[in-house]
Amino acid sequence: MSATRVFVARLAGCTVFDPAGDRLGKVRDVLVVYRSPDTPRLVGLIVEIPGKRRVFVSIGRVTSIGSGQIITTGLMNVRRFEQRGGEVRVIAEILGRKVVFTDGSGEATIEDVAIEQSGPGEWAVSQLFLRRPKTSASPFGKGPTVFATWAEVRERSQTGQSQSAEQLIATYGDMKPADLANTLLDLPHLRRLEVAGELPDARLADVLEEMPESDQVEIMNQLDDTRAADVLDQMQPDDAADLIAQLSDARGEELLKLMQPEEADDVRMLLAYAPDTAGGLMTTEPIIVSADATVAEGLALIRRHELAPALGAAICVTLPPYEPPTGRFLGMVHFQRMLRYPPHERLGALLDDGLEPVKAHTSAAEVSRILASYNLVSVPVVDENHRLVGVVTIDDVLDYLLPDDWRSHDGTVINATPLRGRRVGNGS
Repeated sequence: MSATRVFVARLAGCTVFDPAGDRLGKVRDVLVVYRSPDTPRLVGLIVEIPGKRRVFVSIGRVTSIGSGQIITTGLMNVRRFEQRGGEVRVIAEILGRKVVFTDGSGEATIEDVAIEQSGPGEWAVSQLFLRRPKTSASPFGKGPTVFATWAEVRERSQTGQSQSAEQLIATYGDMKPADLANTLLDLPHLRRLEVAGELPDARLADVLEEMPESDQVEIMNQLDDTRAADVLDQMQPDDAADLIAQLSDARGEELLKLMQPEEADDVRMLLAYAPDTAGGLMTTEPIIVSADATVAEGLALIRRHELAPALGAAICVTLPPYEPPTGRFLGMVHFQRMLRYPPHERLGALLDDGLEPVKAHTSAAEVSRILASYNLVSVPVVDENHRLVGVVTIDDVLDYLLPDDWRSHDGTVINATPLRGRRVGNGS
């Protein structure tokens, strides 16, 4: 086994292989146990295998750590990982902790942990990479860094003091929202709330959209009203409506008052519809243009990085105004059809004549049937005056049909029964 010193933060996301070179999964954390008075001992890795399942791989089954990859014996227990008493996650629970130097020279924050092999199949914490408090008044300045052994520091624990999540957030910075949501749900309760509290508003909004409703509410209840409203502003209107519907009427109304007026109006409109109707499932932010818009303009709009693929699959054409509820809905133009015409072609001439919109009160079951029957990824929703009020996308319907525990389901077969209450998930 490699005897080089390895920094744990750099292991996050490293690929795990079996002896034949087949990919088994990715490292999500490192597990240690404390040994007083010795340094913590590494007991294994938390590895994410296909299916988003986190499993435990004993350090005794690891044959090599280094060069951005990890080699194992290939034997792996695929039972979902459950943290035992005395076990501590390095990335999730140790990074960001405050320590005090035993020589009285002050305190520092743990930014990384180095592990080294201490014997066959045995690894232990060898050094800590620490950052002392900054000494300058500059808002961009940082404190000096220093290496120390475990014996040279002691952890500082103060009741009511939260642990910094800055380093953990940086380590998981490249994760997709769904993966980061799963990571947060695997954390101990208090640590999960600490990390959620330090995430930027937009990032937290993306993560909340990928969480079950009970966890969404738990995190939202830990935020003050101003921060909670800012996060809701960053969410898709349908997801924000789903979340507000789970809160108390008083808190929901207070948050709506603090939200941006345009965002709050969209959410109020969605809350007016029953959850098992097209109006309750739709998103209110499709791409909407005039009939005189050109193919070049349409393609430019669907190229936007932040646009969800399902919303970029087609463009809605209406009379003014071009914000829901719009003027009279004229039709939709699919992006594949735009690709077949020159850039100057008017979108009003390319409408899909065979696609009929659904009414806002149409049942979710009927919307599902329409999407499946005509191989669509989205369907427009209009009101009684034929004004466009939103679109229902295929992921909106899937989130409604899947059982409420689908995010943590271990099996390969899912019984698709409709949820009770408003849908939860990314409805963009």
